[in-house]
Amino acid sequence: MSLTSTTLLAVFLLATAIVFTAAVWLWPRLARRGWRQVLGRVGLVVVVQALVLSSVGLAANRSFLIYGSWTELAGREKATAADHADVAGGSAVEVIGRVKPDYPGGGTRRLGGDIQKIMIQGQKSKIATPAYVYLPPEYFQKGNEKRKFPAAIVLTGFPGTAENLLEGLRYPKTMWTLAKEKKSQPMILVMMRPTVAPPRNTQCVDIPDGGPQTETFFGTDLPQAISGAYRVGTSPRNWAIMGDSTGGYCALKVALQHPESYSAGVGLSADYKPDIDSKSGDLFHGNTKEERRSDLLWSLDHLPQGNSSFLVTTSLQGEGNYGPTQEFIKKVKAPARVSSITLGSGGHNFNTWNREIPPSLVWLSGRLSAQ
Repeated sequence: MSLTSTTLLAVFLLATAIVFTAAVWLWPRLARRGWRQVLGRVGLVVVVQALVLSSVGLAANRSFLIYGSWTELAGREKATAADHADVAGGSAVEVIGRVKPDYPGGGTRRLGGDIQKIMIQGQKSKIATPAYVYLPPEYFQKGNEKRKFPAAIVLTGFPGTAENLLEGLRYPKTMWTLAKEKKSQPMILVMMRPTVAPPRNTQCVDIPDGGPQTETFFGTDLPQAISGAYRVGTSPRNWAIMGDSTGGYCALKVALQHPESYSAGVGLSADYKPDIDSKSGDLFHGNTKEERRSDLLWSLDHLPQGNSSFLVTTSLQGEGNYGPTQEFIKKVKAPARVSSITLGSGGHNFNTWNREIPPSLVWLSGRLSAQ
């Protein structure tokens, strides 16, 4: 039974109600003295509390999609290595499923577009990871058979799941609505998590000594793979990358350090340097040059800035990245450009990002070209 399924949550809620009712019914009998009665009372309290906490945890996880599977929750999820020969000789993208869009016309591709679940194999990084691709309705409409579309990589935070981007943050529905209202040009969205080598939080770093080459995957392999499978150009002006939290850091890092691949990057509530902890492990193995380079504020001061556009978001109250965001804005120099969204208040959560996503997509639309 899926960790995020409604059935699992319903089973735990029903079990909680049954055990709580049983506890109320049996409590008078267990009020007597004696070690059996004491153990009975302790047992009922422990079971009721365990069920309540489990129900709350399942409900929260279902709402925010922090963990997508039991193996991910247990920390036993493993990365998949791509077959380098297969990638070089064939397609680097395989469609493995579809999701019906949850907006009008979602059952007809020329009206609601298509959401495909795919497996991407990186040619250079040898990383294989799943993602979702949103193809706008225009992609399937008559007369557009050869038309190309701009594309944006969209990343969730850590741990997070790619499903966050479809359900909690509603990227496909927002993109469909903006294009329908003529506020944005139609764009392809490639939605995924930055954790391409689970369970590690690799934070878009090429880890030395045989570690996952996640910067290479996002900076080089990913746009090449998608351009080879869909009608997206290969010029930087055709590509953008955006994300929230850790995904926001990755988006800014990749856009900053790979202007040959991306012309724009958006960081929603982004970090500006890697968070080194037990989930990340040793990212640099003593390579101080790469450690400094991964600090975006240091990079802006010491490395050349390309012809790139950045959008960063923060809040005056409730967001911990306000100060670093102001520093990032000050350090961006020509030919690079920077824009910002600063809310009066907003926390590090879906409610804040759902306020920032529509204007961010409109901003991206104005900076990307289909050709």
